[in-house]
Amino acid sequence: QVQLVESGGGSVQAGGSLRLSCTASGYTGSSYVMAWFRQAPGKEREGVAAADRGGSTSSADPVKGRVTISRDNAKNTLYLQMNTLKPEDTAMYYCAAAYGVITYSRWLLPGEYHNWGQGTQVTVSS
Repeated sequence: QVQLVESGGGSVQAGGSLRLSCTASGYTGSSYVMAWFRQAPGKEREGVAAADRGGSTSSADPVKGRVTISRDNAKNTLYLQMNTLKPEDTAMYYCAAAYGVITYSRWLLPGEYHNWGQGTQVTVSS
């Protein structure tokens, strides 16, 4: 079982930046792909970005060009640098880890992930 703890959320004005962190503990050897998801009130959870141990990444169209996902495997930490934030980015952001290998095209699907953090709130005001 992998435990995930997110940090770095907060309130910013539109155009601002935030860096989210997710630290994994427990058995992390099988967490080949890790990802960030977000969920706004009344909406479904959606994938934001994902990264594997080798450094390959994927990001969703709404955030492409504005976010950078990275991993420090030695520290078991996943990061999400978010720039040029918009009010529509307001949501609870969750870190997730998948067991084993999952197909690249499915990296941003929440059903592929078995371990979830508690989330960190991001609020962007206009």
